Parts: sequence; structure tokens; C-alpha cells
Amino acid sequence: MAARATTFYGLFLTSLQLLLTCHVTFAAGGKWDLLLSNVGISAMHMQLLPNDRVVMFDRTNFGPSNISLPNGNCRNNPQDAVSKIDCTAHSIEYKVESNTIRPLTVQSNTWCSSGSLRPDGFLVQTGGDRDGELKARTFSPCDDNECDWVEINNGLARRRWYSSNHILPDGKQIIIGGQRQFSYEFFPKTTSPNVIDLPFLAETNDRGEENNLYPYVFLNTDGNLFIFANNRAILLDYVNNKVAKTYPAIPGGDPRTLDTCARIKINDEDPQWTVEKMPRARVMGDMTLLPNGDVLLINGGSAGSAAWELGREPVFVPDLYHPENPVNSRFESLNPNTIPRMYHSTAILLRDGRVLVGGSNPHGFYNFTGVLFPTELRYLVKMANL
Repeated sequence: MAARATTFYGLFLTSLQLLLTCHVTFAAGGKWDLLLSNVGISAMHMQLLPNDRVVMFDRTNFGPSNISLPNGNCRNNPQDAVSKIDCTAHSIEYKVESNTIRPLTVQSNTWCSSGSLRPDGFLVQTGGDRDGELKARTFSPCDDNECDWVEINNGLARRRWYSSNHILPDGKQIIIGGQRQFSYEFFPKTTSPNVIDLPFLAETNDRGEENNLYPYVFLNTDGNLFIFANNRAILLDYVNNKVAKTYPAIPGGDPRTLDTCARIKINDEDPQWTVEKMPRARVMGDMTLLPNGDVLLINGGSAGSAAWELGREPVFVPDLYHPENPVNSRFESLNPNTIPRMYHSTAILLRDGRVLVGGSNPHGFYNFTGVLFPTELRYLVKMANL
């Protein structure tokens, strides 16, 4: 992904229907703990499961990782351009309670795929790059260490790379957009036409720029979907395939490229964006909603863009956004980290309120020497006592 953004923006929905599209981070405090110094993969994706375990996974087409598959198992994929036979793992399961990991077997390329948990706790991950673009994958949580990825060939009707998934009230998932895909579909597939055009995605796709990938999607209280891409948003009635509301563009017209934060009450009669200045620029950041309603912005750089070798100036300081504070007093900076977390870094909230941080690999392969930002395998780092 070669985005021209110079700042990270996120989007979240609170119980008051406030939307924030920002570049956010942490406040004056917080304690860093290094849990494991080498977990074998630099996972670009993480998902907390209901049994307090975390599934992490990376691309499969860059060559061997630093952790072997168990029992001498190997992945045999004639379509892989780098390693047609690969005996290393590209996914792991982390057990929070015991601070241990075990390797998992993912067969197809999950690079910039998308997913969501089903109501029963199953992880559904869809799409990806090359041999993964039409795949669906499921992971069923277990406590006996016997569960692993299950792959579904042609689980999707269209190739989905950089798309967004959202769980729906009936338990299905809607899968929206992706690179050069201006449509949405459902998983599992429906009996009616399963691919539905969404002109909004074509309208927010600036020619020559990849600035409407991974659209932000939230289920509204009225059952419709709020979808934000580039600098615009709509409320989609996905049942009847019609736009229920069109929101104004964020003032300034830039597609998520300023060091600003914009928020909107999406259910107002005349919703308008309010724009605030952020503490610092941030691209490739991660944003996490905390249990108390605050928002953490962490990881990334303050210059350059996503994609291989393009990010610069790591941002070590997390910022915390307090949505209920008055304007100009909503941001607070936390204690800095010392590990650069650039392209493909991740952060998720754990059940005990800590934030698990890791990843970072701005290279086409794992590269540990002679580069500005080495591939990072110290993936299990928590930020505690916020």
C-alpha cells in the first residue's frame, strides 16, 4: 500500500454516536513491559479471542519466519513465488495467562486481509494478496492447543485486499471495498446476488492514489452502517442497498493527511464535523478504544507513508484522547517506548485493560541488519498502568 498520507487517522463510535477521525495517542504515565523478546513472526494482524488468547499472523510469501511449524510439518504451496515448501509458521497463538506461544499453520497469504469475530467467538478472516485474495479462513478458539486455521477456497466472490469486515446482527459478516473493488459482499455467501455495487467507494477513490482502502465501518443504532473513506462518509442501508444519509466532507478536503482530528454526531439532524489539532503527525499508527472510553493512539512515524521503506521518524510517544474533555484539552501524552513500530505494527486491548503492542516490518522480507528499522520480533509488549 503506497498511501500519500502523512498522518494516521482513525474512526470510532461512542455510545453518544460521536465519530472521531483522528491521529490519536497516550497520556502522562503508563508502564512498558517486554514480555517475550522473540516470538518468531512480525505479525501484521492480531485478534483477541474469547478464551483470552491472541491470534497473530503475517504474510506467507516473504520466505521463512523465525519459528518452525511443529512435528516437522511444512506448508506446500506451488503458487508461492518465494518458498514453495516452507516449514516455518506465519501465525502464532499467544496465551496471555502463561505468556507462551504456539505456532499455527495458515496456508494462504493474509497480507492486508480483514476479519471479525462471529457471535460464537470464531474468527473469520477474509481475502489477502495473491493466493489469498478469494480465500476465507476461520479459527475456532480452543483450550487444548489442538485448534488451527481452516481455509475455505473461493469463500469470496471478488478478490478482497485492504477491505473491511463488520459483524451484522444476524451473525453474517459484510465485507466492504478493497483495492479496486467498489462493492460489498457477505460471508457466508447469501443465496441472492452476493456482490452489490457501492458507488461511494468509486467516488472516494482518487485516481492514482490509494486513499480509500480499509474503509472505516460501524453499525449504527438504527441498524444502518456508517462508512467513512477518504474524507467523506455515508450511512448505508445494506439491507435495501441504498444510501440513507450522506455526510459533509471533512473541512479542508484532504483525504486523511493533516495532523487534525475530526468528530461528528452521526445521528444529528444536521451533522457537521468539528476539527481539532492533534499533538503530532502520525502515519501508520494504531488506535484502540479503552474501557473508560478514552482512545489510545500509538505506533507509527511522523513522516513518509505506508509501504516498503517509505516511513520515517518513528513516533515513540503514545497519546491519549479524552473525548469528554473540553476542546483543546482532550489530548495527553504518555511515557515513550524505545522500539520503532513502523509499517505493519499492531496494538490491541486485552481483557485486563492492558494494551498489547508489537509488529513492524517495513521490508519486503525479514531484515534485521543494515536497515533503518529492522524487522521487529519483540512482538509481545504490553503497556500497563495507564
